[in-house]
Amino acid sequence: MTEPAQGVEPHEMTADTVHPDPETPEPFELADTDDRFDGEQLDRADRQALRRVAGLSTELQDVTEVEYRQLRLERVVLIGVWTEGSPQDAENSLAELAALAETAGSQVLEGLIQRRDRPDPATYVGSGKARELRDIVVGSGADTVICDGELTPGQLRQLEAVVKVKVVDRTALILDIFAQHAKSREGKAQVSLAQMQYMLPRLRGWGESMSRQAGGAGGSGSGGVGTRGPGETKIETDRRRIRTKTARLRKEIAGMKTARDTKRQERKRNEVPSVAIAGYTNAGKSSLLNRLTGAGVLVENSLFATLDPTVRRAETDDGRDYTVTDTVGFVRHLPHDLVEAFRSTLEEVGSADLILHVVDGADADPESQLAAVRQVLADIDAHQVPELVVINKADLADPVVIDRLRRREPHSVVVSARTGEGIDALRAAIDSELPRPSIDVRVLLPYDRGDLVSRIHRDGEVLDEEHVADGTVVRARVKAALAGELSPYAVVSTPTV
Repeated sequence: MTEPAQGVEPHEMTADTVHPDPETPEPFELADTDDRFDGEQLDRADRQALRRVAGLSTELQDVTEVEYRQLRLERVVLIGVWTEGSPQDAENSLAELAALAETAGSQVLEGLIQRRDRPDPATYVGSGKARELRDIVVGSGADTVICDGELTPGQLRQLEAVVKVKVVDRTALILDIFAQHAKSREGKAQVSLAQMQYMLPRLRGWGESMSRQAGGAGGSGSGGVGTRGPGETKIETDRRRIRTKTARLRKEIAGMKTARDTKRQERKRNEVPSVAIAGYTNAGKSSLLNRLTGAGVLVENSLFATLDPTVRRAETDDGRDYTVTDTVGFVRHLPHDLVEAFRSTLEEVGSADLILHVVDGADADPESQLAAVRQVLADIDAHQVPELVVINKADLADPVVIDRLRRREPHSVVVSARTGEGIDALRAAIDSELPRPSIDVRVLLPYDRGDLVSRIHRDGEVLDEEHVADGTVVRARVKAALAGELSPYAVVSTPTV
Protein backbone atom coordinates (compact mmCIF):
# COMPACT_ATOMS: atom_id res chain seq x y z
CA MET A 1 0.00 0.00 0.00
CA THR A 2 1.60 3.27 -1.08
CA GLU A 3 1.43 6.61 0.70
CA PRO A 4 -0.73 9.41 -0.74
CA ALA A 5 1.07 11.36 -3.41
CA GLN A 6 2.22 14.90 -2.71
CA GLY A 7 -0.41 17.56 -3.33
CA VAL A 8 -3.41 15.22 -3.08
CA GLU A 9 -6.14 16.56 -0.80
CA PRO A 10 -6.95 14.29 2.18
CA HIS A 11 -10.52 13.66 1.02
CA GLU A 12 -9.50 12.39 -2.43
CA MET A 13 -8.86 8.77 -3.41
CA THR A 14 -6.78 7.99 -6.48
CA ALA A 15 -6.25 4.58 -8.03
CA ASP A 16 -2.95 4.24 -6.12
CA THR A 17 -4.10 5.46 -2.74
CA VAL A 18 -6.48 3.39 -0.66
CA HIS A 19 -6.97 4.19 3.01
CA PRO A 20 -4.68 1.87 5.03
CA ASP A 21 -7.19 1.23 7.82
CA PRO A 22 -10.81 1.19 6.63
CA GLU A 23 -12.06 0.24 10.11
CA THR A 24 -11.10 3.69 11.40
CA PRO A 25 -11.33 6.01 8.41
CA GLU A 26 -10.24 9.58 8.78
CA PRO A 27 -12.98 12.19 8.27
CA PHE A 28 -13.10 13.63 4.78
CA GLU A 29 -14.38 17.17 4.39
CA LEU A 30 -15.45 18.83 1.18
CA ALA A 31 -13.46 21.91 0.34
CA ASP A 32 -15.19 25.26 -0.11
CA THR A 33 -16.79 25.19 -3.53
CA ASP A 34 -15.40 28.66 -4.33
CA ASP A 35 -11.89 27.18 -4.23
CA ARG A 36 -12.76 24.12 -6.32
CA PHE A 37 -14.79 25.66 -9.15
CA ASP A 38 -13.85 28.00 -11.95
CA GLY A 39 -17.12 28.71 -13.63
CA GLU A 40 -18.47 25.35 -14.76
CA GLN A 41 -15.05 23.67 -14.85
CA LEU A 42 -13.73 21.26 -12.24
CA ASP A 43 -10.19 20.44 -11.25
CA ARG A 44 -8.74 17.36 -12.88
CA ALA A 45 -7.96 15.88 -9.47
CA ASP A 46 -11.59 16.28 -8.47
CA ARG A 47 -12.79 14.47 -11.58
CA GLN A 48 -10.36 11.62 -11.06
CA ALA A 49 -11.03 11.06 -7.38
CA LEU A 50 -13.27 8.76 -5.40
CA ARG A 51 -14.29 10.82 -2.38
CA ARG A 52 -15.52 9.44 0.89
CA VAL A 53 -18.67 11.00 2.33
CA ALA A 54 -18.32 11.39 6.08
CA GLY A 55 -20.99 10.40 8.57
CA LEU A 56 -22.64 7.53 6.67
CA SER A 57 -21.16 4.61 8.59
CA THR A 58 -23.64 2.69 10.74
CA GLU A 59 -21.05 0.31 12.16
CA LEU A 60 -22.11 -0.74 15.66
CA GLN A 61 -19.96 -0.24 18.72
CA ASP A 62 -21.51 -2.56 21.33
CA VAL A 63 -19.84 -5.96 20.98
CA THR A 64 -22.87 -8.06 21.92
CA GLU A 65 -25.05 -6.11 19.50
CA VAL A 66 -22.47 -6.60 16.77
CA GLU A 67 -22.37 -10.34 17.36
CA TYR A 68 -26.17 -10.50 17.17
CA ARG A 69 -26.68 -8.29 14.12
CA GLN A 70 -23.82 -9.59 12.02
CA LEU A 71 -25.81 -12.80 11.62
CA ARG A 72 -28.48 -10.96 9.66
CA LEU A 73 -27.12 -7.65 8.32
CA GLU A 74 -25.28 -7.23 5.05
CA ARG A 75 -22.18 -5.05 5.19
CA VAL A 76 -22.37 -2.59 2.32
CA VAL A 77 -20.28 0.05 0.57
CA LEU A 78 -22.20 2.82 -1.22
CA ILE A 79 -20.98 4.33 -4.47
CA GLY A 80 -22.48 7.27 -6.37
CA VAL A 81 -21.63 9.12 -9.58
CA TRP A 82 -21.98 12.90 -9.27
CA THR A 83 -22.91 14.25 -12.70
CA GLU A 84 -24.67 17.53 -11.93
CA GLY A 85 -25.60 19.90 -9.14
CA SER A 86 -23.53 20.96 -6.15
CA PRO A 87 -21.34 18.77 -3.92
CA GLN A 88 -24.03 19.08 -1.24
CA ASP A 89 -26.62 17.65 -3.65
CA ALA A 90 -24.38 14.64 -4.27
CA GLU A 91 -23.86 14.08 -0.54
CA ASN A 92 -27.59 14.41 0.17
CA SER A 93 -28.37 11.80 -2.46
CA LEU A 94 -25.83 9.38 -0.98
CA ALA A 95 -27.11 10.06 2.54
CA GLU A 96 -30.60 9.11 1.35
CA LEU A 97 -29.17 5.93 -0.18
CA ALA A 98 -27.61 5.14 3.21
CA ALA A 99 -31.03 5.58 4.87
CA LEU A 100 -32.56 3.25 2.29
CA ALA A 101 -29.84 0.66 2.92
CA GLU A 102 -30.41 0.83 6.68
CA THR A 103 -34.16 0.45 6.18
CA ALA A 104 -33.46 -2.69 4.14
CA GLY A 105 -31.42 -4.08 7.07
CA SER A 106 -27.88 -3.34 5.92
CA GLN A 107 -24.86 -1.96 7.76
CA VAL A 108 -23.22 0.91 5.88
CA LEU A 109 -19.41 0.87 6.05
CA GLU A 110 -18.37 3.44 3.45
CA GLY A 111 -19.91 6.07 1.16
CA LEU A 112 -17.99 7.09 -1.96
CA ILE A 113 -18.66 9.59 -4.75
CA GLN A 114 -16.95 9.95 -8.12
CA ARG A 115 -17.26 13.12 -10.23
CA ARG A 116 -18.01 12.29 -13.87
CA ASP A 117 -19.84 13.89 -16.78
CA ARG A 118 -21.94 10.73 -17.03
CA PRO A 119 -21.82 7.17 -15.60
CA ASP A 120 -19.41 4.85 -17.36
CA PRO A 121 -21.43 2.71 -19.81
CA ALA A 122 -19.42 -0.42 -18.89
CA THR A 123 -18.83 -0.38 -15.12
CA TYR A 124 -20.75 2.72 -13.91
CA VAL A 125 -17.65 4.25 -12.23
CA GLY A 126 -14.97 3.52 -14.79
CA SER A 127 -12.56 0.58 -14.87
CA GLY A 128 -9.83 2.22 -12.76
CA LYS A 129 -12.23 3.36 -10.07
CA ALA A 130 -13.93 -0.04 -10.12
CA ARG A 131 -10.57 -1.64 -9.20
CA GLU A 132 -10.07 0.97 -6.48
CA LEU A 133 -13.57 0.21 -5.22
CA ARG A 134 -12.59 -3.45 -5.10
CA ASP A 135 -9.66 -2.60 -2.80
CA ILE A 136 -11.97 -0.65 -0.48
CA VAL A 137 -14.46 -3.55 -0.41
CA VAL A 138 -11.71 -5.98 0.53
CA GLY A 139 -10.27 -3.68 3.18
CA SER A 140 -13.64 -2.97 4.83
CA GLY A 141 -14.91 -6.55 4.70
CA ALA A 142 -18.05 -5.58 2.79
CA ASP A 143 -20.13 -8.20 1.02
CA THR A 144 -22.33 -5.89 -1.10
CA VAL A 145 -21.89 -2.73 -3.18
CA ILE A 146 -24.95 -0.48 -3.62
CA CYS A 147 -24.91 2.01 -6.51
CA ASP A 148 -26.84 5.29 -6.34
CA GLY A 149 -28.56 4.88 -9.69
CA GLU A 150 -30.22 2.31 -11.91
CA LEU A 151 -27.62 0.10 -13.60
CA THR A 152 -28.08 -1.59 -16.94
CA PRO A 153 -27.74 -5.39 -16.97
CA GLY A 154 -24.31 -4.99 -18.59
CA GLN A 155 -23.08 -2.51 -15.98
CA LEU A 156 -24.29 -4.76 -13.19
CA ARG A 157 -22.55 -7.81 -14.61
CA GLN A 158 -19.24 -6.09 -15.39
CA LEU A 159 -19.01 -4.23 -12.07
CA GLU A 160 -19.64 -7.49 -10.18
CA ALA A 161 -16.87 -9.13 -12.22
CA VAL A 162 -14.42 -6.48 -10.94
CA VAL A 163 -15.43 -6.06 -7.29
CA LYS A 164 -16.13 -9.80 -6.78
CA VAL A 165 -19.11 -9.18 -4.48
CA LYS A 166 -22.83 -8.70 -5.04
CA VAL A 167 -23.76 -5.38 -6.68
CA VAL A 168 -27.20 -3.85 -6.12
CA ASP A 169 -28.56 -0.68 -7.68
CA ARG A 170 -30.94 1.87 -6.18
CA THR A 171 -33.97 0.39 -7.91
CA ALA A 172 -33.36 -3.13 -6.57
CA LEU A 173 -32.84 -1.68 -3.08
CA ILE A 174 -36.18 0.17 -3.14
CA LEU A 175 -37.95 -2.92 -4.45
CA ASP A 176 -36.43 -4.95 -1.59
CA ILE A 177 -37.75 -2.46 0.98
CA PHE A 178 -41.21 -2.54 -0.59
CA ALA A 179 -41.17 -6.35 -0.49
CA GLN A 180 -40.35 -6.27 3.23
CA HIS A 181 -43.10 -3.76 4.08
CA ALA A 182 -45.98 -4.97 1.90
CA LYS A 183 -48.70 -6.43 4.13
CA SER A 184 -51.93 -6.60 2.14
CA ARG A 185 -52.61 -9.04 -0.68
CA GLU A 186 -52.78 -6.18 -3.17
CA GLY A 187 -49.54 -4.59 -1.92
CA LYS A 188 -47.67 -7.89 -2.18
CA ALA A 189 -48.98 -8.47 -5.70
CA GLN A 190 -47.96 -4.97 -6.81
CA VAL A 191 -44.44 -5.36 -5.40
CA SER A 192 -44.07 -8.81 -6.98
CA LEU A 193 -45.11 -7.40 -10.36
CA ALA A 194 -42.52 -4.60 -10.14
CA GLN A 195 -39.83 -7.10 -9.12
CA MET A 196 -40.64 -9.39 -12.04
CA GLN A 197 -40.47 -6.50 -14.51
CA TYR A 198 -37.11 -5.43 -13.08
CA MET A 199 -35.74 -8.97 -13.04
CA LEU A 200 -36.70 -10.02 -16.56
CA PRO A 201 -33.92 -8.21 -18.51
CA ARG A 202 -31.35 -9.02 -15.80
CA LEU A 203 -31.61 -12.81 -15.78
CA ARG A 204 -28.28 -14.58 -16.09
CA GLY A 205 -27.19 -18.21 -16.42
CA TRP A 206 -23.92 -19.86 -15.47
CA GLY A 207 -22.21 -23.14 -16.35
CA GLU A 208 -24.40 -26.23 -16.52
CA SER A 209 -27.57 -24.27 -15.93
CA MET A 210 -27.41 -23.39 -19.63
CA SER A 211 -28.55 -26.05 -22.12
CA ARG A 212 -27.04 -26.31 -25.59
CA GLN A 213 -29.41 -25.77 -28.47
CA ALA A 214 -29.54 -27.68 -31.71
CA GLY A 215 -29.26 -25.83 -34.97
CA GLY A 216 -31.97 -27.94 -36.57
CA ALA A 217 -34.25 -30.92 -36.04
CA GLY A 218 -32.80 -34.29 -34.99
CA GLY A 219 -29.37 -35.15 -36.36
CA SER A 220 -29.59 -32.79 -39.31
CA GLY A 221 -28.64 -29.74 -37.28
CA SER A 222 -25.96 -27.56 -38.80
CA GLY A 223 -24.26 -27.01 -35.45
CA GLY A 224 -22.30 -30.27 -35.60
CA VAL A 225 -21.42 -32.80 -32.92
CA GLY A 226 -21.91 -31.62 -29.34
CA THR A 227 -24.25 -28.76 -30.12
CA ARG A 228 -27.60 -30.62 -30.05
CA GLY A 229 -29.63 -30.29 -26.86
CA PRO A 230 -33.18 -30.06 -25.54
CA GLY A 231 -33.69 -26.83 -27.44
CA GLU A 232 -34.62 -24.38 -24.67
CA THR A 233 -32.04 -22.93 -22.34
CA LYS A 234 -32.55 -22.59 -18.61
CA ILE A 235 -32.58 -18.80 -18.91
CA GLU A 236 -35.32 -18.96 -21.56
CA THR A 237 -37.36 -21.22 -19.28
CA ASP A 238 -36.97 -18.68 -16.45
CA ARG A 239 -38.03 -15.84 -18.75
CA ARG A 240 -41.12 -17.75 -19.84
CA ARG A 241 -42.07 -18.47 -16.22
CA ILE A 242 -41.61 -14.81 -15.27
CA ARG A 243 -43.79 -13.64 -18.17
CA THR A 244 -46.49 -16.14 -17.15
CA LYS A 245 -46.40 -15.00 -13.53
CA THR A 246 -46.39 -11.34 -14.61
CA ALA A 247 -49.56 -11.88 -16.64
CA ARG A 248 -51.21 -13.60 -13.67
CA LEU A 249 -50.25 -10.75 -11.31
CA ARG A 250 -51.61 -8.13 -13.71
CA LYS A 251 -54.93 -10.01 -13.81
CA GLU A 252 -55.07 -10.21 -10.00
CA ILE A 253 -54.30 -6.51 -9.57
CA ALA A 254 -56.94 -5.61 -12.17
CA GLY A 255 -59.52 -7.55 -10.12
CA MET A 256 -58.49 -5.74 -6.93
CA LYS A 257 -58.68 -2.42 -8.78
CA THR A 258 -62.33 -3.15 -9.62
CA ALA A 259 -63.17 -3.51 -5.93
CA ARG A 260 -61.30 -0.29 -5.12
CA ASP A 261 -63.08 1.57 -7.93
CA THR A 262 -66.43 0.37 -6.59
CA LYS A 263 -65.72 1.82 -3.15
CA ARG A 264 -64.51 5.08 -4.71
CA GLN A 265 -67.66 5.36 -6.84
CA GLU A 266 -69.80 4.76 -3.76
CA ARG A 267 -68.14 7.71 -2.04
CA LYS A 268 -68.63 9.86 -5.12
CA ARG A 269 -72.29 8.83 -5.34
CA ASN A 270 -72.74 10.00 -1.79
CA GLU A 271 -70.83 13.15 -2.78
CA VAL A 272 -68.31 12.82 0.03
CA PRO A 273 -65.28 15.08 -0.67
CA SER A 274 -61.90 13.36 -0.53
CA VAL A 275 -58.48 14.52 0.66
CA ALA A 276 -55.31 12.59 -0.27
CA ILE A 277 -52.12 12.86 1.77
CA ALA A 278 -49.10 12.60 -0.53
CA GLY A 279 -45.45 13.38 -0.04
CA TYR A 280 -41.91 12.16 0.35
CA THR A 281 -41.28 8.98 2.31
CA ASN A 282 -40.85 9.54 6.06
CA ALA A 283 -42.23 13.09 5.83
CA GLY A 284 -44.87 12.32 8.49
CA LYS A 285 -47.94 11.48 6.38
CA SER A 286 -49.24 8.71 8.65
CA SER A 287 -48.73 10.88 11.75
CA LEU A 288 -50.74 13.62 10.05
CA LEU A 289 -53.53 11.15 9.22
CA ASN A 290 -53.66 10.13 12.88
CA ARG A 291 -53.87 13.78 13.95
CA LEU A 292 -56.70 14.59 11.54
CA THR A 293 -58.79 11.43 11.98
CA GLY A 294 -57.53 9.48 15.01
CA ALA A 295 -56.90 6.54 12.65
CA GLY A 296 -54.19 4.95 14.80
CA VAL A 297 -52.21 3.66 11.79
CA LEU A 298 -48.60 2.49 12.09
CA VAL A 299 -46.05 5.29 12.47
CA GLU A 300 -42.35 4.46 12.17
CA ASN A 301 -39.23 6.54 11.72
CA SER A 302 -38.28 4.55 8.63
CA LEU A 303 -38.64 4.82 4.89
CA PHE A 304 -41.73 3.34 3.21
CA ALA A 305 -43.40 2.28 6.47
CA THR A 306 -46.76 2.75 4.68
CA LEU A 307 -47.44 0.90 1.43
CA ASP A 308 -51.14 0.10 1.67
CA PRO A 309 -53.46 3.13 1.39
CA THR A 310 -55.63 3.84 4.43
CA VAL A 311 -58.95 5.71 4.08
CA ARG A 312 -60.55 7.33 7.13
CA ARG A 313 -63.52 9.66 7.62
CA ALA A 314 -63.18 13.16 9.11
CA GLU A 315 -65.39 16.22 9.35
CA THR A 316 -64.99 19.97 9.07
CA ASP A 317 -65.76 22.39 11.90
CA ASP A 318 -69.23 22.97 10.47
CA GLY A 319 -69.95 19.23 10.38
CA ARG A 320 -69.36 18.34 6.70
CA ASP A 321 -67.93 14.84 6.16
CA TYR A 322 -64.88 14.12 4.02
CA THR A 323 -62.43 11.25 3.63
CA VAL A 324 -58.66 11.35 4.19
CA THR A 325 -56.41 8.84 2.38
CA ASP A 326 -52.84 8.04 3.43
CA THR A 327 -50.78 6.90 0.43
CA VAL A 328 -47.39 5.37 -0.24
CA GLY A 329 -44.45 7.75 0.07
CA PHE A 330 -42.37 8.86 -2.90
CA VAL A 331 -38.62 9.18 -3.26
CA ARG A 332 -36.12 10.57 -5.76
CA HIS A 333 -35.84 8.38 -8.85
CA LEU A 334 -38.76 6.18 -7.81
CA PRO A 335 -38.57 3.18 -10.19
CA HIS A 336 -40.93 3.53 -13.13
CA ASP A 337 -42.01 -0.11 -12.84
CA LEU A 338 -42.99 0.54 -9.23
CA VAL A 339 -45.09 3.56 -10.18
CA GLU A 340 -46.85 1.49 -12.84
CA ALA A 341 -47.45 -1.43 -10.46
CA PHE A 342 -48.90 0.88 -7.79
CA ARG A 343 -50.92 2.93 -10.26
CA SER A 344 -54.24 1.45 -9.05
CA THR A 345 -53.62 2.60 -5.48
CA LEU A 346 -52.07 5.90 -6.54
CA GLU A 347 -55.31 6.65 -8.37
CA GLU A 348 -56.68 7.58 -4.94
CA VAL A 349 -54.51 10.70 -5.26
CA GLY A 350 -55.59 11.51 -8.80
CA SER A 351 -59.30 11.29 -7.97
CA ALA A 352 -59.10 13.41 -4.79
CA ASP A 353 -60.62 16.86 -4.39
CA LEU A 354 -57.53 18.12 -2.53
CA ILE A 355 -53.94 16.90 -2.12
CA LEU A 356 -52.15 17.57 1.15
CA HIS A 357 -48.54 17.61 -0.06
CA VAL A 358 -46.51 16.88 3.08
CA VAL A 359 -42.85 17.96 3.10
CA ASP A 360 -40.30 17.36 5.85
CA GLY A 361 -39.25 20.83 7.01
CA ALA A 362 -36.31 19.33 8.93
CA ASP A 363 -34.85 17.61 5.86
CA ALA A 364 -31.51 18.75 4.47
CA ASP A 365 -33.06 19.53 1.08
CA PRO A 366 -36.86 19.93 1.31
CA GLU A 367 -37.07 21.70 -2.06
CA SER A 368 -35.86 18.57 -3.86
CA GLN A 369 -38.49 16.56 -1.96
CA LEU A 370 -41.19 18.86 -3.34
CA ALA A 371 -39.83 18.51 -6.87
CA ALA A 372 -39.55 14.70 -6.67
CA VAL A 373 -43.13 14.28 -5.42
CA ARG A 374 -44.55 16.63 -8.05
CA GLN A 375 -42.78 14.63 -10.75
CA VAL A 376 -44.54 11.44 -9.60
CA LEU A 377 -47.86 13.30 -9.34
CA ALA A 378 -47.41 14.37 -12.96
CA ASP A 379 -46.67 10.75 -13.94
CA ILE A 380 -50.01 9.59 -12.51
CA ASP A 381 -51.95 12.57 -13.96
CA ALA A 382 -52.65 14.05 -10.51
CA HIS A 383 -50.93 17.41 -11.11
CA GLN A 384 -54.27 19.09 -11.91
CA VAL A 385 -55.72 18.37 -8.43
CA PRO A 386 -55.65 21.38 -6.05
CA GLU A 387 -52.63 21.16 -3.75
CA LEU A 388 -52.02 22.44 -0.22
CA VAL A 389 -48.39 22.17 0.92
CA VAL A 390 -48.07 21.03 4.55
CA ILE A 391 -44.63 21.83 5.99
CA ASN A 392 -44.31 19.20 8.73
CA LYS A 393 -41.90 18.70 11.66
CA ALA A 394 -41.96 22.38 12.63
CA ASP A 395 -40.71 21.36 16.10
CA LEU A 396 -37.46 20.06 14.57
CA ALA A 397 -36.97 22.35 11.57
CA ASP A 398 -34.74 25.41 11.35
CA PRO A 399 -36.95 28.56 11.38
CA VAL A 400 -34.86 29.96 8.53
CA VAL A 401 -35.75 26.91 6.40
CA ILE A 402 -39.41 27.24 7.32
CA ASP A 403 -39.43 30.90 6.26
CA ARG A 404 -37.70 30.01 3.00
CA LEU A 405 -40.27 27.29 2.24
CA ARG A 406 -43.18 29.60 3.04
CA ARG A 407 -41.84 32.23 0.62
CA ARG A 408 -41.41 29.55 -2.04
CA GLU A 409 -44.81 27.96 -1.34
CA PRO A 410 -47.28 30.73 -0.39
CA HIS A 411 -50.18 28.27 -0.37
CA SER A 412 -48.87 26.32 2.62
CA VAL A 413 -49.44 25.56 6.31
CA VAL A 414 -46.73 24.88 8.90
CA VAL A 415 -47.53 22.06 11.34
CA SER A 416 -46.00 19.50 13.66
CA ALA A 417 -47.94 16.24 13.53
CA ARG A 418 -46.04 15.07 16.60
CA THR A 419 -46.87 18.02 18.89
CA GLY A 420 -50.12 19.19 17.27
CA GLU A 421 -48.77 22.64 16.37
CA GLY A 422 -50.65 24.20 13.45
CA ILE A 423 -53.26 21.41 13.16
CA ASP A 424 -56.17 23.80 13.77
CA ALA A 425 -54.89 26.07 11.00
CA LEU A 426 -54.62 23.03 8.72
CA ARG A 427 -58.21 21.97 9.46
CA ALA A 428 -59.39 25.50 8.62
CA ALA A 429 -57.42 25.45 5.36
CA ILE A 430 -58.93 22.07 4.40
CA ASP A 431 -62.41 23.44 5.18
CA SER A 432 -61.87 26.41 2.87
CA GLU A 433 -60.40 24.27 0.04
CA LEU A 434 -62.97 21.47 -0.10
CA PRO A 435 -65.79 21.87 -2.62
CA ARG A 436 -68.91 23.32 -1.05
CA PRO A 437 -72.58 22.61 -1.89
CA SER A 438 -73.75 24.96 -4.61
CA ILE A 439 -77.57 24.72 -4.68
CA ASP A 440 -79.57 27.09 -2.45
CA VAL A 441 -82.74 25.61 -0.95
CA ARG A 442 -85.40 26.82 1.43
CA VAL A 443 -87.58 24.03 2.76
CA LEU A 444 -90.25 23.37 5.40
CA LEU A 445 -89.62 19.92 6.81
CA PRO A 446 -92.29 18.26 8.97
CA TYR A 447 -91.14 17.23 12.41
CA ASP A 448 -91.35 13.55 11.42
CA ARG A 449 -88.61 14.16 8.77
CA GLY A 450 -85.81 14.79 11.20
CA ASP A 451 -83.67 12.49 9.05
CA LEU A 452 -83.61 15.11 6.27
CA VAL A 453 -82.71 17.87 8.74
CA SER A 454 -79.84 15.70 9.95
CA ARG A 455 -78.62 15.10 6.37
CA ILE A 456 -78.69 18.82 5.60
CA HIS A 457 -76.48 19.43 8.63
CA ARG A 458 -74.17 16.56 7.70
CA ASP A 459 -73.85 16.99 3.92
CA GLY A 460 -74.82 20.63 3.36
CA GLU A 461 -74.16 24.08 4.72
CA VAL A 462 -76.95 25.44 6.92
CA LEU A 463 -77.48 29.20 6.54
CA ASP A 464 -80.56 29.63 8.69
CA GLU A 465 -82.88 27.39 10.71
CA GLU A 466 -86.23 28.19 12.37
CA HIS A 467 -88.82 26.04 14.16
CA VAL A 468 -92.44 26.85 13.32
CA ALA A 469 -95.79 25.20 13.99
CA ASP A 470 -95.71 22.98 10.89
CA GLY A 471 -92.10 21.90 11.16
CA THR A 472 -88.56 23.19 10.67
CA VAL A 473 -87.73 25.87 8.10
CA VAL A 474 -84.18 25.43 6.83
CA ARG A 475 -82.29 27.66 4.41
CA ALA A 476 -79.12 25.91 3.24
CA ARG A 477 -76.76 25.11 0.41
CA VAL A 478 -76.81 21.45 -0.59
CA LYS A 479 -75.61 19.19 -3.40
CA ALA A 480 -77.71 18.16 -6.36
CA ALA A 481 -78.75 14.72 -5.08
CA LEU A 482 -80.02 16.06 -1.75
CA ALA A 483 -81.67 19.05 -3.43
CA GLY A 484 -83.77 16.60 -5.47
CA GLU A 485 -84.99 14.84 -2.33
CA LEU A 486 -85.84 18.18 -0.68
CA SER A 487 -87.75 19.61 -3.64
CA PRO A 488 -91.24 18.43 -2.42
CA TYR A 489 -90.74 20.51 0.73
CA ALA A 490 -89.57 23.72 -0.94
CA VAL A 491 -91.17 26.98 0.22
CA VAL A 492 -91.18 30.45 -1.31
CA SER A 493 -91.87 32.47 1.81
CA THR A 494 -91.57 31.81 5.49
CA PRO A 495 -94.89 30.43 6.82
CA THR A 496 -96.51 32.17 9.73
CA VAL A 497 -96.62 30.61 13.19
